[in-house]
Amino acid sequence: MLKLKAIELLGGSTAAAAAAIGVSYQAVDKWPDDLPPRIEDRVLAALARKHLPAELRGMPADPEEQGA
Repeated sequence: MLKLKAIELLGGSTAAAAAAIGVSYQAVDKWPDDLPPRIEDRVLAALARKHLPAELRGMPADPEEQGA
């Protein structure tokens, strides 16, 4: 995966990408243009957390069910 594509997928800016995966702006800024598998995996995990249905992440689908 290319660095520019990862940043686009994670919000479109270096700051948004850093926030999405829980690292500093500087860490993302230092990524190589062609991401190694370990960074690509973190990008994909952040996307999964953002886009997967709650049930697939082990959470109730209905927020009201959390209090039950």
